[in-house]
Amino acid sequence: MKNTSVASEPQGQNAGPEDGHQLQRGLQNRHIQLIALGGAIGTGLFLGIGPAIQMAGPAVLLGLRRSGDHRVSDHASAR
Repeated sequence: MKNTSVASEPQGQNAGPEDGHQLQRGLQNRHIQLIALGGAIGTGLFLGIGPAIQMAGPAVLLGLRRSGDHRVSDHASAR
């Protein structure tokens, strides 16, 4: 079996406190509110699309996929 070791300090470029930049973790109240809002909107869209999928069948999902692909390619090509 091969013996591997893991360094306790990350290797490479490290922007530490000596550079004046320190990463801080934490969620502020507005972050939690936006996460909750996104969850509510996502749930509403998911439940609202149910009758359309039932009436139109898989074509709705294909249309959503095409729309999503278009949005991703549009954002990827924007500079």
